[in-house]
Amino acid sequence: MAATIIPLVCLAVIVFVLWVAIRANIEARRHPYRVESTTRTEAERRRIAESLRDALSRKPLGAPLAGRLWRKLMNEMPGHGVIYDHHRDFCGQGLIRTEEGVMLADVQDGGAYFGPPIAAWANEAEFVAFFARQSDFSMSGWDPAEPAFFTEDDWYRNNQRPTRAVLERYLSRL
Repeated sequence: MAATIIPLVCLAVIVFVLWVAIRANIEARRHPYRVESTTRTEAERRRIAESLRDALSRKPLGAPLAGRLWRKLMNEMPGHGVIYDHHRDFCGQGLIRTEEGVMLADVQDGGAYFGPPIAAWANEAEFVAFFARQSDFSMSGWDPAEPAFFTEDDWYRNNQRPTRAVLERYLSRL
């Protein structure tokens, strides 16, 4: 009895999945503008990147926020800190508590691995002076005046970077 029912149930599941996939394909053909194109020209990608860049805030974080950030990071265990998002693979840049102070590094696998330090600070005065002048724009990697963050790599710019919102969310955690 089970030898007959199990294959029939499996067949029903396969037919259902195929039916859903075919319907989705037909629907996409009827309304092609609802499906986002994954084949953009270089000019389109550049235009989108520049519009995102131009929307970034250039307001400096300021010394009060930078000071609170240092103090909160100093209360972390080494190896913990501000990570943009915890997920698999590349998680952006993070501020990580070290034995000596704080480092800015690329974060992989939700904080399981950190790349080499991009920059490091051993005392509050240097950290606050650096982060007080930063903005969402400068931390995004677009500002050549900030070599710790700057990159010419389109993929790496503004990709899971520290922002005022990320830092304030971190500071608001208990």
